[in-house]
Amino acid sequence: MKDLFNRAISLGFGLAAESKEQIEKAVEELVKKGEVSRNESSDMVDELVRKGEEARQKMESVVSERVQAIIGEKKWATKEEVALLAKRLDRLEQLLAERGEPNS
Repeated sequence: MKDLFNRAISLGFGLAAESKEQIEKAVEELVKKGEVSRNESSDMVDELVRKGEEARQKMESVVSERVQAIIGEKKWATKEEVALLAKRLDRLEQLLAERGEPNS
């Protein structure tokens, strides 16, 4: 689950970088059409990128909270907890083998 979450976050970062390039291209088109001056274009790009980053951060926060809520509701074991249980089981099987009892 954590891996899936990390992939989603990475995708979000990738989209943010891609979005800045797209914003710059779109604003450049506005400059070419004369709808925005060259001086305004830089400020416009910065503002749109800032707003996009704020939206991305908010979405990241919402997704993180929701994932944590789902994990908490289901009471799923973490990798660490599973590894610990596997070690305990191995030790119990070893103890049974030492006693000569079959482990099924």
